[in-house]
Amino acid sequence: MELTNNTILITGGTSGFGYEFASRLIDMGNTVIITGRDQAKLDLTKKKLPLVHIFQSDVSDPIAIKQLYADVTTQFPSLNIIINNAGEMRKINLQDESIDLDNIVREIDINLSGPIRMVQAFLPHLKTGSSAAIINVTSGLALTPFPIAPVYGATKAGLRSYTKSLRVQLKNTNVKVFELVAPGANTPLNDQFAGEVDSKSFMEPDKLIDVAIKGIIKDKFEIYPGLARIMYILSRLAPGIIFGQLSKITEKSLAQTNS
Repeated sequence: MELTNNTILITGGTSGFGYEFASRLIDMGNTVIITGRDQAKLDLTKKKLPLVHIFQSDVSDPIAIKQLYADVTTQFPSLNIIINNAGEMRKINLQDESIDLDNIVREIDINLSGPIRMVQAFLPHLKTGSSAAIINVTSGLALTPFPIAPVYGATKAGLRSYTKSLRVQLKNTNVKVFELVAPGANTPLNDQFAGEVDSKSFMEPDKLIDVAIKGIIKDKFEIYPGLARIMYILSRLAPGIIFGQLSKITEKSLAQTNS
């Protein structure tokens, strides 16, 4: 996959992986568009990356996705790559009766329904070009559950399954389908686990995105940076090992919450 002279849309581009993707891809000679829910964060990102194009949009909102499609394809008809990066991860105690039925599925709307709807909206346009790609960002927690973040893990496992199916269905088209299986990284997503998970094992976002970009260029359709590769191997050979460790972290966290 060529990663120069493309027009690329990245959801959740104001921090973490999305910001690193945007910065790197601009430097490589691409036109880069990012989305985010917070206009102030978008404006700040624009100051840091003057060449980036910003659109306020919420991937959990189907109406917002329809409007984003109309605006982006009108202003940037050469759009040929989308990176579904926006995501949310929450620690959830499933015995907490204060969580209402709408709130409990918030991560599904953002992490799973959002990318599926983005693909459904933009796919007809992507198919009109000579070369296009969809890059879905999943997680090492798509391979094994982290019980303290039960809905997040379920969404990433679901997105991984969807991505595999999408790749098969688009096999005979011009659209390549990539999955970036991200390990734990030093991003705002993981700030809530400070003191509970050994942050020394977290990967720096710039190094992770470097691996991702090299993988995309080489047409590695499933990319496993850092510890994600180890998690993949262990999930196949000894799935109970990682799950056992993550379960212990969960039990400790719940005990502290309930004490």
